[in-house]
Amino acid sequence: MKNHTSVSTFLLLEFSEVRELQILHFFVFLALYLTAVTGNLLIIIAVTMDYQLHTPMYFFLLNLAILDLGSVSAIVPKSMVVSLMNDRSISYFGCVAQLLFYFYFATLDFIILTIMAHDRYIAICNPLEYETIMNERTCLEMVATGWIFSVFYATLHTCATFANTFCTNSINQFFCEIPHLLKASCSNIYLVEVGFLALSCGVALGCLIFIIVTYVMIFLAVLRIPSVHGQKKALSTCIPHLTVVSLYVLTGIFAYVIPPHDSSSFLDMAFSVTYSIIAPTLNPFIYSMRNNEIKAALLKLLK
Repeated sequence: MKNHTSVSTFLLLEFSEVRELQILHFFVFLALYLTAVTGNLLIIIAVTMDYQLHTPMYFFLLNLAILDLGSVSAIVPKSMVVSLMNDRSISYFGCVAQLLFYFYFATLDFIILTIMAHDRYIAICNPLEYETIMNERTCLEMVATGWIFSVFYATLHTCATFANTFCTNSINQFFCEIPHLLKASCSNIYLVEVGFLALSCGVALGCLIFIIVTYVMIFLAVLRIPSVHGQKKALSTCIPHLTVVSLYVLTGIFAYVIPPHDSSSFLDMAFSVTYSIIAPTLNPFIYSMRNNEIKAALLKLLK
């Protein structure tokens, strides 16, 4: 029989054993975290305060900013504490909470991105009925459904993951992530969570196919617009969203589809940092750079 370990704490991965590099990691993550918090808070305040931005597109962008703020807050502060205090430990319930909140925010993030693709499709392909279809009640119902589904979904995955018995308390990742927790498991029940992850990949693939088909139809509709100015205006509202989706999908594939390695690698760490920290940090800037209304609202806010 395999030895089973009763785990009360987990040990997170250090970025380096050299003290100077640990301090460097702390300041790099602090800069990223402050940038993410500042950028997303500015989007939240700008959309809330500017009446001209009270439209479905910016309502979904507001929700996306809230989720990005929540996801980085769930994992980055603890990683900073690990490097600053030179203490890798995280309590069992702290790891449960971190996984629950991060998976919840990440799941809802992708749902909102899928809804935003539908919103852009209606705005460009059926503009005359946009206000009728994407009315306030419909938008609230879609987002509320996403919030409720994400709570259930994150709770299901968290319970399935921590129902396992762990042979080791060492996690080969800088936060509590499902693939690396399953790697530390030594009970057969881990197959249940593997099944859930396979289901998750199926759901994510379905959302991705929906987004791809939606954008194919959008691009076909844009090509039928007679003026070049009209084409550019239509595409300007789609490119930021498409950029964000691509960033999440490409990096998420390497984190959840490819099995984790026995030892950490630079690529594993780079992809994890990109999808969990860099993407939420860049989102406000991606949406602001090509959006004149957001720029105008931010300038008014700063003044």
